[in-house]
Parts: sequence; structure tokens; C-alpha cells
Amino acid sequence: MSLKVYLSGEIHTDWREQIIDACQGLDVTFDSPVTDHAASDDCGVAILGAEENKYWHDHKGAMVNAIRTRKGISDADVVVVRFGEKYKQWNAAFDAGYASALGKSLIILQQPEHDHALKEVDAAALAMTRTPQEVAQILRYVLTGALPS
Repeated sequence: MSLKVYLSGEIHTDWREQIIDACQGLDVTFDSPVTDHAASDDCGVAILGAEENKYWHDHKGAMVNAIRTRKGISDADVVVVRFGEKYKQWNAAFDAGYASALGKSLIILQQPEHDHALKEVDAAALAMTRTPQEVAQILRYVLTGALPS
């Protein structure tokens, strides 16, 4: 068995690299949104032209980024969504809902302080985790049947 995993959500920490490193040797491929924050914010105006109004600046970027996000989630077997500590992650919640609507296996990665706010998101997930290591252990178990030692 092999898995295609889309890593969505918070882009300010190295959680993606931790999961990828912990899954070395497994038949798994990873994809994610563009994690260069400036490039992600400015892609729309860099490609389609400047906007005086910040709303349209952001809107253009969101539309261009959505092409990659939709493709990544649609192609994935498993979608992992990380909710970070610092920022409100509306895009992450949207990605989780989109993945759930497509019937994707959904793993949520969040801290305890978000438990109440994310209760509906968590209810749609097949697993709610606290650490990147737990995500990697789930992927390892799914692919090999091996429990953590």
C-alpha cells in the first residue's frame, strides 16, 4: 500500500518536516500548499497585476493558491490539517471541511487550547493528534500495521 498525504494548515513552524522525516522509509508522498508566506500572499498580484485595495490583493492570492490546494486535497488519500497556536487558521478550517466533504481521511493536529473551538472539525476527523510524531505513527501504522515501540 502507498499513501498520498496533503499537509495543510499553519506555515510558521517545522511540523511538516517533522512528519516527513519520521516517515522515511515508508511508501508515502507528501504535498502541501506554498509555505513561503510572502509568496503565498503576493502570488495573485505578482501574476495578475497590482491592486490598490488590500481586499482584492488578498482575493487574487487566495484564488491562485486555491488551484494548488484543491488539486492537492483532491489527489490525497489522507489530509493532515495543523492548527497553530498564534493565528486564527480560517484557511485550515476551510481545508478540513473541504477534505471532509470529499470523503478524505482527515487527521487534525492541534493544541489543547483549541479543543472547544475545533470540536466540529475534530468530529469530522478520523484522528485528532497533538504532535507531528503522533501523525507519523498513524501513517506508519496504516501502511505497515506496526505499533510504536
